[in-house]
Amino acid sequence: MGLLVHPDIRSLSPYVPGKPVEELQRELGLTRVIKLASNENPLGPSPKAMAALSGAQTALHRYPDGGGTQLRQAIADRWKVAGDQVILGNGSDEILGLLARTFLTPGDEAIMADHTFVIYKMEVTAVHGKPVVVPLVDWTHDLESMARAITPRTKLLFLCNPNNPTGTMVSAEAVERLMARVPEDVIVVFDEAYFEYVRNPRFPDAMAYVKQGRSAIVLRTFSKIYGLAGLRIGYGVSTSEIIGYLNRIRPPFNVNSLAQKSSLAALGDDEHVAKSRATNAAGMEQLEQGLRALGVTPIPSETNFLYFDAKRDGRSVFDALLREGIIVRHIEGTMIRVTIGLADENAAFLQAFKKVLDGARQPIVREL
Repeated sequence: MGLLVHPDIRSLSPYVPGKPVEELQRELGLTRVIKLASNENPLGPSPKAMAALSGAQTALHRYPDGGGTQLRQAIADRWKVAGDQVILGNGSDEILGLLARTFLTPGDEAIMADHTFVIYKMEVTAVHGKPVVVPLVDWTHDLESMARAITPRTKLLFLCNPNNPTGTMVSAEAVERLMARVPEDVIVVFDEAYFEYVRNPRFPDAMAYVKQGRSAIVLRTFSKIYGLAGLRIGYGVSTSEIIGYLNRIRPPFNVNSLAQKSSLAALGDDEHVAKSRATNAAGMEQLEQGLRALGVTPIPSETNFLYFDAKRDGRSVFDALLREGIIVRHIEGTMIRVTIGLADENAAFLQAFKKVLDGARQPIVREL
């Protein structure tokens, strides 16, 4: 007898995480494996965040602060909003799920790009909403087409900026034109996981729309530049009304005490953020130049990763790099995403990628 699974859930594919370093070492007997697949900060967490963890273990038998009071207020102070305009999540992914469950009923529509963070489609489909998928143009969100896709059934519009996996961003001018056309009852979700890495002065100030009282929410994370991916914590900033509704279904104690303490310390370590940004900028230049020297042109990125066309089967490239001890991300077709690492890690990737390309160019000799 088959399981009685809703057709919407049956249609989904499980999210496939990056391959763990330990598993690859065990499988292939490698002594060194470099993971450049999950857009993590190669410098690791802030020293202040690590220090904050040192004494926190003594209270692990206690539930965490269910409201995340100190951290929420620190975030509110940082962005000059009220404390009740901030929500914490077990990663910003959890907040995406809360948005879908709170504001979508079966058949409601949510607009998103066709080549963006896969969790949007998963969460919308899981509550039996309808994902409305709009193709990218030049690897970038087509905001004009997204605005035209709005119907009376539209409740959410997801804008990943900068976009994952392409690394591209939409400008303040383009976002302003979009917001002028979005009805008041449609919530625009600005997913800005890579906000701290952006260098382009034309990047939009999404927080301004929240402060204007617009139906918008800005999502940020401590998993990327803050280096706390293993503790799973993100946050959202929106109107008090929207946050209030999300809190009605937010699980109690959803953010653990270690994540709260370390994030509070990390938020105040601007020196570590600046160092991480500088390391990323140097690594970005190193990888861009190295890839171009190999005949590959990466898509211009405002993140901590590069997306490029390997010009051959991407899965084969991924597998070949694994055998060289390099973990990257094969997205689809010929496309590969590689995280910016430390200088020696970037160099190792380029060396391995060159070896893979050279091997692919070798003629096949068959015995007669």
